[in-house]
Amino acid sequence: DNKVISLNDIKGEKATLIMFICNHCPYVKAIIKDLVKDCKELKIDGVSSLAIMSNDTKNYPEDSFENMIKFSKDNRFEELNYLIDDTQEIAKKYEAVCTPDFFGYNKNLELQYRGRIRELKNLKPIRDGQSDLKLAMQMIAKTQKGPLEQIPSMGCNIKWIN
Repeated sequence: DNKVISLNDIKGEKATLIMFICNHCPYVKAIIKDLVKDCKELKIDGVSSLAIMSNDTKNYPEDSFENMIKFSKDNRFEELNYLIDDTQEIAKKYEAVCTPDFFGYNKNLELQYRGRIRELKNLKPIRDGQSDLKLAMQMIAKTQKGPLEQIPSMGCNIKWIN
């Protein structure tokens, strides 16, 4: 909606999920429906969700701001703020490396989860139970601690500006 948003604007009551995604990544496309569903359900648990797109839009025009608006509408980002990081400053501060890349914080904004949403096989989500991400964020909302075992996310590298 073309507004500047700060972390305090979106911080969740019990936990905050910050993720780096983009429009064109096949890994993001494979999980986007699950991700939107999880974010909607996590909102009920006091978890706020924020997606950031940090790719170089000059060399990857599919990730442009205009296409982000379309992508968010097409995928019904009702409970998910989708922001552009056109300077890539935020991605660098978070040390984000891929899309999707997930960061789960407790209510004190202490990092508790840096893992995947769920297992993918040939870019198809394996849907046996709740997603790793949803379970981790529910645990953080309840206990303020994340799971001991965390499997890193897989995806495309962030497209850095040269």
